[in-house]
Order: sequence, then C-alpha cells, then structure tokens
Amino acid sequence: MIVRDNKDMEKSGDGEFDGGDELFEEVDGDGKGEIFANRELLNIDHVPDENRIVGRDEHITELANEIGPAVTGSPPNSVILYGKTGSGKSLVANHVMERARKEARRRGRQLATVTVDCAQSRGEADTVQTIADNINQPSSSITVPTRGISTNEYYNRLWGILDTEYDAALITLDEVDRLGDDDVLMILSRAREAGKVDVPIGIISISNKVNFREQMTERVKSSLGHNEMIFDPYDGEQLRQILENRKDAFQEDVLAPGVIPKTAALAAQRHGDARKAIRLLRHAGHYAKTNSIHTVKEAHLELAREQAEVDRLKELISGLPPHSKYVLYALANLTDGTKNSNDWFRTTMVYDVYKKVCEAEATDSLSTDTVRDLLNELAFLEITESNQEHGGMGKGTYKEHRLLWDSSVVFKMEPDSAHVDTDN
Repeated sequence: MIVRDNKDMEKSGDGEFDGGDELFEEVDGDGKGEIFANRELLNIDHVPDENRIVGRDEHITELANEIGPAVTGSPPNSVILYGKTGSGKSLVANHVMERARKEARRRGRQLATVTVDCAQSRGEADTVQTIADNINQPSSSITVPTRGISTNEYYNRLWGILDTEYDAALITLDEVDRLGDDDVLMILSRAREAGKVDVPIGIISISNKVNFREQMTERVKSSLGHNEMIFDPYDGEQLRQILENRKDAFQEDVLAPGVIPKTAALAAQRHGDARKAIRLLRHAGHYAKTNSIHTVKEAHLELAREQAEVDRLKELISGLPPHSKYVLYALANLTDGTKNSNDWFRTTMVYDVYKKVCEAEATDSLSTDTVRDLLNELAFLEITESNQEHGGMGKGTYKEHRLLWDSSVVFKMEPDSAHVDTDN
C-alpha cells in the first residue's frame, strides 16, 4: 500500500482540491463542526474528569474505602451498587477503578481493572474471555482466543494472566443481573480461597434491581459480603450541573440560554436519568446540525426526544435474542391498535401477533413457553409490565402484559418490518 501525505493529494487525475471535500467541510477528525466542539463529552460511555462528576462525592469516597486495599496488593472488599439507570453507578465505578490503578502504579504495584457489560455478554465463557482479554498484556505469553476453548480453559488462562502480570484485580460486572446465573460471581469471588490464583480479586457488581441480592445463592452472598451502596436518581439541579459540565461539547454560543435548564427539568420530571439527559442534549445538537441551524434551541429538545428514546430502547434490548425484539413488536402492534396506550394484552394475544411478525421477518416462530420467557425478560428490563390475573371460578389464571414505552418509539427502531395487521 502506498501512503501519500496531503501534498500528494492536492492534485489527482480527477482534478484539483481547492478547499477540501464539501461533504466533510463541517466536521474534522476530532468531531468538531459548526455545532459541536468536542462531541466525545456527550458520549454515554465517556468517563469525565473528577471535576465534571456531580453529586457522587460520598459514593466515590465510600467505594474507594471498600476497594482501596487493592492498591497495595491486599484483598479488597466486593461491593454491590444499586440504582436506576443513569444514576451514576457505572461512572463512579470506572472513575474509582481508574484512580486506584494509577495509585497502585505509583506505589509500584500492578492492578488489573476491567469492566464487563453483562448485557452484551453471551454467557459465562464470553464473560470470562472478555475479562482475560482486556487485562492481558502485550508481553504475556498467554493467548485469549475469541472462541474455540472451553469455559474452564478461559478461567485457567485468566488465573495465569493474573498470577504472572498483576498484584491484585478489580472487576466490575455492569448490569450483573443480566448474567442469567451467578456462576461467574461464585468462581471469581472464591478463586483465591479455592487456590486457583494467588492474586486478590475485588468485584464491583452493578444492578438496576434493588432485589438482585435476593437472587444469589447463599454461598455467593457470603463471598461477596454485605457491602452495598444505593444510588438515588439525580434531581433537577444535579442534572443541570451535569449538563453544564459538558456544555463545552458545543461550540461557543451555540446553545440557547434555556436549553440546559429545560433539558435538566425534562429529565428530572421523567426519570432523573443523566444518561437520558445527555443523550437528549446530543440529539438536539444533531437535529440543529442536520437542519443547518446554527443555534440549538429549546424547541429542538422535543423534536429530538423520540430519537433519544429510540437509542435508549436499542441499548436496553441490545443483548437480547432477535425474537425478544419480535415479541416487543407484537406488543407494540397491539398497543398501537387500541385507543388506550395503557391497555393490557393476554399472552395468547401477544403470541398470535408475534407469529405474524415472524412471518414478516421470514423466520420461524418459537414456542408459546419460550415467548412467555421472553416476555418475562422484557418485564425484568422494565420495557414491558406483566400482571397475573384470575379468570374466576374454574377458569384458572393467566398473564397480561402492557408496553411501558410509546409504540412509536418501538416502531422507529425498524419501521418497515415492525408493522403487521392485528385484525385477522
């Protein structure tokens, strides 16, 4: 391959470049343009500097106290962080882990730190492979293939990497309730005690479900201890500060004065979710840019709201099998066909429409029992809600379901194939 610099590219057989390609004239390699100055600040996964983290000082200090021994190679405590989506759990965990890693290095220690998104994990082997691959060093003689070895072998390679490269490890399991079982928690939390590894391991488990601990086996509860932290939703003022701390994502004077206060107020009223607030602000900026508007105004927030909700819903279902989406489409079709968006629908009704969605998707439908399981998973993620009903004397019980999101948001994920006829 021949690599030419900009001078080489000034002229070509197709003519001369007199000022760059107009297709890219508004955006450079840093994500800058007429609207955005540093778009990375509006990425949901961006971990901001300490002075940009709002309202979580006590949580940062408390978590640091629990996992702090790891910086000296001593056993850290394991911790469970609870709270609604967008309440700062992942942000605090990643921030504290990064500071711990740097402090360990200053003290001459090597601290392994890694975060696994369990919503994206495809089971135990995938989770362990992700951990091992992320902490593996270029100088290591141990390889971690994407596939082709057993779960037990992934564990063995993880233990080998930890023993040869590190003095301690901190592993964050984000959305840990999506793992399906607690085998990973069991093995990681007891690895040193079981003689699998000499390195102390601390686990930071993050869950949106406050009853997650009740789902664990007693052995895992014992291994993880009783260190729990609750993250309350952000209030309006905290959300305003969070957005103010990221407003330099935009060019100077692009944001109208009322945009940040209104974004914070909308987010506080609906959910207290910082992720949604940041996402909404980003989409408002994209709307302005796409429509060649040079000022982001309050009116743009409502226009951007639905796309922000679509992104959030995609994020929630990203780790689910395709048929979960088809079940969701079925419930959205039923909801869209009624005058009341709060209507409930029996499992049999959902299943009938689900089969039509499968036909439209040119795929075979799954069994009724499997669809029931998928509906339970959607309810667990608070995308839908399920309710057990009693049919009366001699009629048994049945389940009803309703959609907790606007059907328009669901259809906007894939509008062409999602709509089906529910009348026959």
